[in-house]
Amino acid sequence: MIYKFKSKAAGDVIMMGPAGDDVLKLIGKSPAAQGIIESGSMSGAIAAIEQAVAADEAARAQAEKDAAAEGAKLAPREGVTLRQRAWPLVEMMKRSMGEGADIVWGV
Repeated sequence: MIYKFKSKAAGDVIMMGPAGDDVLKLIGKSPAAQGIIESGSMSGAIAAIEQAVAADEAARAQAEKDAAAEGAKLAPREGVTLRQRAWPLVEMMKRSMGEGADIVWGV
């Protein structure tokens, strides 16, 4: 499934299914073909994503530190980080929240 998030305050954000599922779970939404993020709940959603990004980056930093302590080097990350995946939606939420606009998908 492909998610196409829409808001009157910003351009569309498209995410592939697994990435969209992960981000929706982070903000307390069940992955579904249709849904809405109401403007009033966006500050909490942004905070949840930012907290998850910080935890992801802290875990990576700790893994790199542990590898260095053992005299090894951690392999570079493959793929896209959570910060990179979530950033467009977070920006959309900030703009939508400022204008009091909801974000919808699947409609």
